[in-house]
Amino acid sequence: MTIPPPDGSRDRRIEDPTNLWIIHPAGRRLLPWFIARGISANAVSVLGLALGTLAALAYANWHSWPFVFLGLALSTGWLIADGLDGMIARATGTASALGRALDGICDHGVFALLYIGLAVSVGTVEGWILAWAAGILHAVQSSLYEGERARFHRRCKGVAATQPEPSANPLVRLYDSVAGSVDRIAFRFDEALRRAPDPAAFGRAYGESAAAPLGLMRLLTANARVLAIFLACLAADPRLFFWFELLPLTAVLIAGLVWHRSVETRLLRSAGPASQSSSQSPFRGPELQ
Repeated sequence: MTIPPPDGSRDRRIEDPTNLWIIHPAGRRLLPWFIARGISANAVSVLGLALGTLAALAYANWHSWPFVFLGLALSTGWLIADGLDGMIARATGTASALGRALDGICDHGVFALLYIGLAVSVGTVEGWILAWAAGILHAVQSSLYEGERARFHRRCKGVAATQPEPSANPLVRLYDSVAGSVDRIAFRFDEALRRAPDPAAFGRAYGESAAAPLGLMRLLTANARVLAIFLACLAADPRLFFWFELLPLTAVLIAGLVWHRSVETRLLRSAGPASQSSSQSPFRGPELQ
């Protein structure tokens, strides 16, 4: 079986370089071997969790530099498995809601173990406080980044989001009001995209401008965090990673969100009334702004 080409589900303009040159190529090379042996995507997700668990144990021994490099190797293996499970699911037509949930649980589980292992190894109250604070911010950062990334991929195809129906459950409505705060701000652009005479052209124009803020937010990927953990442990102070999570990554998130919304505002202004009229549009044909 030949090595499959990239499936095109990810836009290379906003993809992490380590994914482009290391993680995904390694996954594609392993894909035929796993498929030939009938290894399921869910089994690979669990394998990734096992590798992440071993990486957490290795990093907990950061006082010894060979364990730090072992942690990097194991966590890289986890990243490869994290991409490979999706490749297997798409190649075999076995993608499912259960598989997506399992993949997410395993991903969050790996980082929880990494944070706990580092906090235990530091062995101070300060270490635990930093670990908890960084873990909470990690969850917020990852959730918002994944929303921005999914929004970018969808819009580049000219597909606008639809406003979800409010839930009858008050607890669900409360959760949606918080979790969907960015969605409500960004929905104005989706409305314009839906009304555009040529949504595909409007989407391409959007993609050219929005690739830059999404490129900045690549620092919020698991890949960047894995590298940051390695460097902090190599420097013999895991607390540096927690501070990296708390300060620089939070600044990246805020800057990326503001930049992305400013791109939307600029495109809406340049489209103007033409986005509501089929007779005029600055986003028609091959000549894009």
